[in-house]
Amino acid sequence: MKTIGLIGGMSWESSLEYYRIINEGVKSRLGGLHSAQCILYSVEFAEIELYMRKGEWEKISQALIKVAGKLESAGADFILLCTNTMHKFAEEIQGAIDIELLHIAEATAVEVNRANIKKVGLLGTRPTMEQDFYTKTLQQNGIQVVIPSHTDREITHNVIFQELCLGIITPESKNEYKKIINGLIKQGAEGIILGCTEIPLLIKPEDSPVPLFDTTYIHAMQAVNKALAN
Repeated sequence: MKTIGLIGGMSWESSLEYYRIINEGVKSRLGGLHSAQCILYSVEFAEIELYMRKGEWEKISQALIKVAGKLESAGADFILLCTNTMHKFAEEIQGAIDIELLHIAEATAVEVNRANIKKVGLLGTRPTMEQDFYTKTLQQNGIQVVIPSHTDREITHNVIFQELCLGIITPESKNEYKKIINGLIKQGAEGIILGCTEIPLLIKPEDSPVPLFDTTYIHAMQAVNKALAN
């Protein structure tokens, strides 16, 4: 079994889901007392979020590169960055290490194509929805992407940071997200990418009339498959 390196803490609530899904996946495949070989480095999210608000992206990049190097030195065979937004720095991180960084958008694109869906709605933080580091990966895989209106992007982003990252789940926010999902469907979305690892804490398959792509689950299961591959 290969050793999985996890860059977590952004937020720890979603990192907990990664750990659970990965270990359940390994146990399901191997049975008995089997569990995953993991090395988790959990960052101090308040520092990262402050840099993000101030637009000091280079500081975030350097911090994550440093963490990835520590995981590699500790014996990880490959790395998962347990957050969609920070894949803004995926190329820089990959260029600084000699082991593979499994890209969350690449893994998601595989599942969208497997479902034969050509147009998706994307929910996530403002950077994930508005910048091209995520949508570009999907488009390169033949997938059209639609995003919410400016007002709905603000709602989506604020719920993530003011509620979900703090472990707060409310029916009011669930209803807001369901309205936003329906708006994306009206734009032609055949499926919805939950492009923030916190969103699956709030939105479940029964909350959407079209397929949901839970990026936390997809990414974590890709790690299980790679860890157990011969």
